Amino acid sequence: MSTTDANSSAKTQTSNGGIGIANLPNQLHKIVTKKGTNFSLMVVGESGTGKTTFINTLLTTELIEPLDDATRRKKQLDKTVDINIHKAELEEKMFSVKLNVVDTPGFGDYVDNNDCWLPVVDFIENQYEQYLRQEQQPVRKGIVDMRVHACLYFIRPNGHTLKPLDVRAMKAIGARVNLIPVIAKADTLSPAALRQFKKRVMDVIDAQNIRVYQPPVESEDEHSTQRNKDIISAMPFAIIGSDQEVKTEDGRRVKGRQYPWGVAEVENDQHCDFKKLRSLLIRTHMLDLISTTEEVHYDKYRTTQMKTRKFGEPKPRKADNKKFREEEEALRKRFTEKVKLEENRFRQWEQKLIAERDRLNKDLEQEHNLVKQLESEIEAIQNSGSPNGKFFRK
Repeated sequence: MSTTDANSSAKTQTSNGGIGIANLPNQLHKIVTKKGTNFSLMVVGESGTGKTTFINTLLTTELIEPLDDATRRKKQLDKTVDINIHKAELEEKMFSVKLNVVDTPGFGDYVDNNDCWLPVVDFIENQYEQYLRQEQQPVRKGIVDMRVHACLYFIRPNGHTLKPLDVRAMKAIGARVNLIPVIAKADTLSPAALRQFKKRVMDVIDAQNIRVYQPPVESEDEHSTQRNKDIISAMPFAIIGSDQEVKTEDGRRVKGRQYPWGVAEVENDQHCDFKKLRSLLIRTHMLDLISTTEEVHYDKYRTTQMKTRKFGEPKPRKADNKKFREEEEALRKRFTEKVKLEENRFRQWEQKLIAERDRLNKDLEQEHNLVKQLESEIEAIQNSGSPNGKFFRK
C-alpha cells in the first residue's frame, strides 16, 4: 500500500468513527470553568465625571463607595493622583471572575495638570514588570496577575472637543493598554449635540494617532459581525450612570435619571451606549481584551525590557518621576526654611550677646572712672595742708 492510500484510509477512519479531537472544546470549557479568570479594569478621568457611579451600575453592586463633597475637596488639596484598587469576585453560572477595579482619584483636578497621567502609566508598567519578574522565577505557581486589561477614559461632555490634557493622557495610556474612550454624563447633551461631539472626538483621535481598542469585526455568524460593527460605530461610548430605579410614564421600573421632561434610561440604546459598552467589556469581548493585553501590550513591554536588560536584572528606577520630584522639592523647601529660621535665631542671639557685652563694657568703664575719681579725691585730701591731712600723713 502506498503512503497516499494509508493517509486516505486514516482520514476515512477518523471521519467515520472519530478519535475524540472534537471533544477538546468541552475539556477546555471544564478547565476554564474550574480555574476562572482575572480581569482588571481601570477608570481614568476628572472628578465628577461619574466613574464611581458607572462601576457600581455596571456590576449592579456598590463596589466603590462614593465620596462626599467635603472629602472630595479635602482630597483636591493634596494635589496628587492616587491609585486605589478595589477587588471583587463575581460568580455567574458556576463561572467566577476575580475582578480588580483600579480608580485614579485626583486625575486632572488641579490648575497645573502637567504629567498628571504619569502615575497611571507607571502603575500599568509596574504591573507588567511584576508579572515579568514572576515569570522569571524558578517556581511560577500562584502568579499574581494584576495587569490592566482595559482602561476606560472618561471625557467631560463640554460639547466642543478633547482638551490638551485628554489628548496627551490618552496618547500615553493608549500606547500601553487597551484604551476605551467614554463620554460621561451623556444626558447633559442633546442627541444632535452628542452626535456632533462624538464626531469631533473621533476626528481628534484619528488626527493625533491616539491608539484605542478596536474589537475584531468578523465573526462566524452574521449576527455577531453586525453586533461588532454596531459596537465599533458607537465609539466613543456615551453613557449614563445611575444606580437608582425610577418609574417611567408607562409604569416600568428602570435604572435611570428622572427629569422634568422624562426619564433618561441607562439600558436604553436610544438614550445611551451603556449596554454596548457592557457587552464589550463583559459579554462578548472580555477574552479578546485579555488576549490582546497578553499578546500585544505585555509582549511589547517584555520584548523591550529583554532587549535592554539582563535576565533577572531589576528595572532601573526613573529619576524624573513627577511625584518623587515634587516630594524632593517640598523637602528641599522645608529644609531651606528651617535653615533660614535657625540662621535668624542665631543672628538674634548673636545680637543679644553683642548688646550685653557692650552694656557690660560700658558699666565696667563707668565703674573704672568712678574708681579713678575716688582715687583722685583721696590723693587730693592727702596732699592738702589741713590738720586732717597732717593726721593722715603721720
